[in-house]
Amino acid sequence: MSTTSDGTRAVRAGLPTPQQYEPTLPGPVFAAHFHLSGEPVGPYTYGRDTNPTWTHLERAIGELEAPGEQVETTVFASGMAAVSAVLLSRARTGDTVVLPDDGYQALPLVREQLEAYGVRVRTAPTGGDAQLRALEGAKLLWLETPSNPGLDVCDVRRLVAAAHEAGALVAVDNTLATPLGQRPLELGADFSVASDTKGMTGHGDILLGHVSCKDPELSAGVRRWRKVVGAIPGPMEAWLAHRSLSTVQLRVDRQCGTALALAEALSRRSDVTGLRYPGLPDDPSHATAVRQMRRFGSVVSFVLADKDTAERFLAGLRLVDDATSFGSVRSTAERRARWGGDAVPEGFVRFSVGAEDPDDLLADVESALDEAAG
Repeated sequence: MSTTSDGTRAVRAGLPTPQQYEPTLPGPVFAAHFHLSGEPVGPYTYGRDTNPTWTHLERAIGELEAPGEQVETTVFASGMAAVSAVLLSRARTGDTVVLPDDGYQALPLVREQLEAYGVRVRTAPTGGDAQLRALEGAKLLWLETPSNPGLDVCDVRRLVAAAHEAGALVAVDNTLATPLGQRPLELGADFSVASDTKGMTGHGDILLGHVSCKDPELSAGVRRWRKVVGAIPGPMEAWLAHRSLSTVQLRVDRQCGTALALAEALSRRSDVTGLRYPGLPDDPSHATAVRQMRRFGSVVSFVLADKDTAERFLAGLRLVDDATSFGSVRSTAERRARWGGDAVPEGFVRFSVGAEDPDDLLADVESALDEAAG
């Protein structure tokens, strides 16, 4: 399906060969064990190792990650399970790993675990390809682009080339972009990782993650880690995720289009500062983003005057949930500093654009901003 468009690919990704009188997408397989006489040479032996429902989903995600190419995908119970699988299965005592210092809030927890195992960790910002300066002697480079929540973008091709020359593997957290916005494996990365809790499944009701690789040996290491720690998705979650993938292009296109319109509207307001969205022509990351991204994501970030103003803004929204996470069909927004850990001002707002009517959503935001400004 490499010559088809994103929408067609998403609708048909991972479906089994049609069988007369059978459903197009078979239902979830609930099984801890399978009939298994003789030698265990078949594909399905035990529920912690493999499951047919996972297989369909993993094939579907692989078709989106690198259309027309051989890709192996491993699905996990959450995005953090996927992140941990790459970092903790690859790093050994004495190795050096390079992480972004402005990435997802739980990444410092993984850093603490790596350091407890005797792994040296260096950090640098995403913007300006600053991680280049930390590559010497590294075994693994971890990129998050666009970064969450600051929305900085790094040049994946440039960093991959430098890392590979230095003998390091490269993993890209592609959660915010999704494969419809950016394909890390096609940009040269060794691992494409995502929390599918967000835009991939898009309904705010599933915890899931995945790791995709072109190299079967790298994929085998990730899959072994899943087996060892048991970070497996439930069959119902995997089936719901596969069902949700069929609408990912419709959802992402609507969300990205409205996100750009929201960013443009916010750029005209004097009470909004620190506005970031890679799709804006004057965004600091725009020039890099257009070279490697096909869509710019559903998240817009900006800063209001202070904590109280941001809280009034959030309270004034009628079509937006005050909630964490992003990528859902229902818009969400939050004052990110309430969690601690992110280097953002007290009035910093991360806004995830949903699939609401754009005019309705923008009117709601404008009204809430006017009320917050008093």
